[in-house]
Amino acid sequence: MKRSLPPKAERHRHFGTVDPIIGTKPTDKEKMPDLQNKPADFYFPIQQVGISDVKYPVMIESELAPTTQTTTATFALTTSLEQDFKGINMSRLTEQLHKFFQTHLLTDQTLREFTAILAREMKQRAANVRVTFPWFFTKTSPAMQKEGMAHADVTYDVSFDEEKGYTSIITLTGAVTTLCPCSKEISEYSAHNQRSFVTMTVTVDDSYEADWKSVLLDAAETNASSILYPVLKRPDEKAVTEHAYENPRFVEDLVRLVAADLYENGAIKSFTVECRNEESIHQHDAIAKLTYTK
Repeated sequence: MKRSLPPKAERHRHFGTVDPIIGTKPTDKEKMPDLQNKPADFYFPIQQVGISDVKYPVMIESELAPTTQTTTATFALTTSLEQDFKGINMSRLTEQLHKFFQTHLLTDQTLREFTAILAREMKQRAANVRVTFPWFFTKTSPAMQKEGMAHADVTYDVSFDEEKGYTSIITLTGAVTTLCPCSKEISEYSAHNQRSFVTMTVTVDDSYEADWKSVLLDAAETNASSILYPVLKRPDEKAVTEHAYENPRFVEDLVRLVAADLYENGAIKSFTVECRNEESIHQHDAIAKLTYTK
């Protein structure tokens, strides 16, 4: 049976919509009070104030194909705040984000430029940009050369200070395979293995330009028992299984081997390497963490 409904506006009123009131406060921006910009003594300066969990599409470059790609990044944008200001104009942060990344690729170098712009536009002495995004790259299987798309999680944490200059901290988490040396040693045949997640956080020399994503991924993959692949046929599975068996790694082994690669990179000033194994024969994970400052 077809029903006869009232007009949409009447339906809205039926569910609670009311007419707008006639206000007395100004609607022009120039006439509105700005509480955040009234100078006074507000007791303490603040090191970081701003916004977080801001999702924005960005273009990135990569040494690995696809060399230019679009991804969705999650930003945290903050600046310092002097003691004599109540707050910052937070809408300017997203305004500058949109303006800048309409014309710039997202790189460690462009983030330094963007962070300095935030400090200047907010009339503050320091600013910080933290951005996390998934990075995709083509991975080819070892035997059959079948291509697929793998990914790792990347974070850039860039700070600018008028007196101290720039600080760039880069983090990458990539997945690999580790095969247990103890299991291989004590078993008549076979050995258990697991998926391992390697997280590397490095502080880098700002004058040195590199695709740090590729540098860190290489450090994780080349020291693991095996690389993970998106596409594997039977000959590939044989190659991966045998390669892992030939390169057993404890979680302690992997963080030390990755650390050795990072130590040898002259542009890396300090680093932390953490590995977490999702154990295949235990209910718990195995973890190891190593921190070093040159």
